[in-house]
Amino acid sequence: MRKFIVLFLSIPVLLLAITGIALASDFLAQADAIYQKDNLESVIESLPLYRKAVEENPDSYEANWKMARALREYADLSMQADASDWKNICKVYAKEGLKFADIAKKMEPDRVEGHLYYGLNAGSYSDGVSILKAIKEGLKNKTEKAFEKAYEIDKMYDDAAPILSLARMWHQLPWPYQKEKTSERYFEEYYQYFPDNPQGLVYYAELLKDRKKKEQAIELLTQASQSGHPYFSKRAKELLEKWS
Repeated sequence: MRKFIVLFLSIPVLLLAITGIALASDFLAQADAIYQKDNLESVIESLPLYRKAVEENPDSYEANWKMARALREYADLSMQADASDWKNICKVYAKEGLKFADIAKKMEPDRVEGHLYYGLNAGSYSDGVSILKAIKEGLKNKTEKAFEKAYEIDKMYDDAAPILSLARMWHQLPWPYQKEKTSERYFEEYYQYFPDNPQGLVYYAELLKDRKKKEQAIELLTQASQSGHPYFSKRAKELLEKWS
């Protein structure tokens, strides 16, 4: 009799859990459909839906890493759009993205997404507060480990984002942490796979300029300037004018 009562009482709890998971899936599906429009407005619109998905099912790996992705994308696209408050957006939203990415990578340490978006959110956070402040807060080593783990798990994930991330990180770090030779090695690897990606071309060109390879850098910038990308084409043209 007691077992029957316990089972009977547990049914509502189970139903609530199932309902929560179902709602989370609905919110994720809605958020994904909006997010895939791939612009600043759609990312902003997707954020409350991803947040609801996490709230309904906080133990969902997918909900947590996608929340981290959306927060980072909001920060990054705000910077690219030169929004008036982009630094504060990077500071606030990318910092929140770190939290969700950290939860995700602890949930599923052998999957790439949590590690990658931890590192990317750390990068956007440092855009908002400065790299030196982020280093003082202990993010340098954590970011390095996150990107290296993402590279180890699946370096080709999301158009080889782990490779490009490591290349950019080692170039952007200040002395004495910067490793230009290491950065160039990763850029060379990335370029083999994606020789036409405007983001990779601009970042690679910036590294080559610092490596006293200006002629090669200008070739890459010229290619990027013709890509039509709303941000990196413009950035390439600005650098070409500056370096001419």
